[in-house]
Amino acid sequence: MKTDDIFYDKDADLSKLEGKTVAILGYGSQGHAHALNLKDSGVEVVVGLRPDSSSRPKAEEAGLEVLDIAEAASRGDIVMVLLPDEKQAEVWDTEISDGIAEGNLLLFAHGFSIHFEQILPPPGVDVGMVAPKGPGHLVRRQYEEGHGVPCLMAVHQDAGGEAPALVLAYAAGIGGGRAAIIETTFKDECETDLFGEQAVLCGGASELVRAGFETLVEAGYDPRLAYFECLHELKLIADLMYEKGIQGMRYSISNTAEYGDMTRGKRVIGEESRAAMKEILSEIQSGEFAKEWIAENRAGGENLARMREEGVGHPTEEVGKDLRDMMPWIDQKF
Repeated sequence: MKTDDIFYDKDADLSKLEGKTVAILGYGSQGHAHALNLKDSGVEVVVGLRPDSSSRPKAEEAGLEVLDIAEAASRGDIVMVLLPDEKQAEVWDTEISDGIAEGNLLLFAHGFSIHFEQILPPPGVDVGMVAPKGPGHLVRRQYEEGHGVPCLMAVHQDAGGEAPALVLAYAAGIGGGRAAIIETTFKDECETDLFGEQAVLCGGASELVRAGFETLVEAGYDPRLAYFECLHELKLIADLMYEKGIQGMRYSISNTAEYGDMTRGKRVIGEESRAAMKEILSEIQSGEFAKEWIAENRAGGENLARMREEGVGHPTEEVGKDLRDMMPWIDQKF
């Protein structure tokens, strides 16, 4: 990895944020962490939410000033858009764009809307990205403990010459500089993020689990055993890879499991799977997936609703619910 594209607190100048108001639009997983971490870093923060948002009381109880989205966007010198991808373009047109003035910095935590041109900011506006590589509760907890979660940062538009320093300061303000702030582009962040979700983390993993479960059940094995072996224990392996990497995971499992891993894994994820991954990546790079997702939302999300309903009916859900009820510690919040 290059070292000249990695930054830390020593490289960031938080004084760049002095005298500026940061508007956080949205108060979900990332929104609450960004707002509270910046506030604790001495930055003036307002939160923009719908009038009927259930998050309003939470933000107010945390001591944050809460405004309607349009008012917050107008108040902010720096405006971070932390709304769902599929909502951003509509809210930009109706509530955000009029409040974005020349010289403002418009921020995102994901490259979708800018990379696929769902939002076209005016030329006099700085546009950047700060994307923590962890869920919001972790971003907040690590900050409170004096640590940080690594962040990606990117500058798409530098209208006034100060965008890189401002984006870096924001990333440090939420705690990223305590770990690492890695420079990238909107294109690379967006395309790799979508690919990871579709081919490995969500799409690939969920279908692999279902295929394994179905193979065992169709062969006559108890569905409860199939659930434990193909879904429940996946967390153990994922945690080991998360903590130690693939070879560290292999070192931690039994010799039998390690041998089976290295001699059989490539038969499951073989040339056909790799070809499918390349096709998925091509669809992302060409914008085909983005067009499909945008069209799905414009049509009311009927296909998504149907697939969600079908997913709920899969045998892993019924078997899993019964087994999880036997393990109350799974639902405990730490």
